[in-house]
Amino acid sequence: MSLLDVRDVTIRFGGVTALANVSFSVEPGEIFAIVGPNGAGKSTLFNLISRFCEPEAGEVRLDGASILDRRPADMASLGIARTFQNIDLFETSTVLQNLLIGRHTRRRASFASQAVFSPAARREEIAHREAVERVIDFLDLHASREQRIAGLPYGTRKVVEVGRALAMEPRIVLLDEPASGLSTEESRDMQFWISDIRAELGITILMVEHDMGLVSAVSDRVLVLAEGRVIALGTPAEVQSHPEVLHAFLGIDREPEA
Repeated sequence: MSLLDVRDVTIRFGGVTALANVSFSVEPGEIFAIVGPNGAGKSTLFNLISRFCEPEAGEVRLDGASILDRRPADMASLGIARTFQNIDLFETSTVLQNLLIGRHTRRRASFASQAVFSPAARREEIAHREAVERVIDFLDLHASREQRIAGLPYGTRKVVEVGRALAMEPRIVLLDEPASGLSTEESRDMQFWISDIRAELGITILMVEHDMGLVSAVSDRVLVLAEGRVIALGTPAEVQSHPEVLHAFLGIDREPEA
């Protein structure tokens, strides 16, 4: 059974069709990329899976169960974490504090227990901090752990946002343009992090990205959208040679081989 299954999804905003009968599935442990020109519907698709928008038709299932009746606040408890194209961190808090926020869905102690810092609450707090320290080790954030987000370079902030998602211990993480705004060296580092997230943590990755070098290096399969519809689905090599992809990205018209 697929981990995530999107079937025949259509979304319209007024008279604009953002997604038209879009279908795909993501397998456990897969790195699955979604690419396409601006306005192709990539962000709308992520917002649908995150439950920030509703489809006019179609279905989205996680482990075979529909998530369309769930709220955005339910996604973390279902094992879905997300980063954002525009970094969304608490600027005046430290790296450590931002990562601890990612543990909120794992908290089990009652408000009263936390208020008096009971032995149970103390044990839970220690466990959360140990989990966050493992993320810091994994992403090599030791030098920044006590620094405020506002004083960090852009590339480090990108890594911290990935770290906050990992602190939730998700089953699937949605990475929204993880290489956007990064230097060549930082993009190469992000490539290693993405590969390691799957290899070492066993987390499935669904990624929207414009950097085709990154997509080709890490992705198992790629979905290509254009004007809200699927024009190709396959390995990175397969989609890059697809006639409709060449036309959508480069304006090249080429007849498919017989």
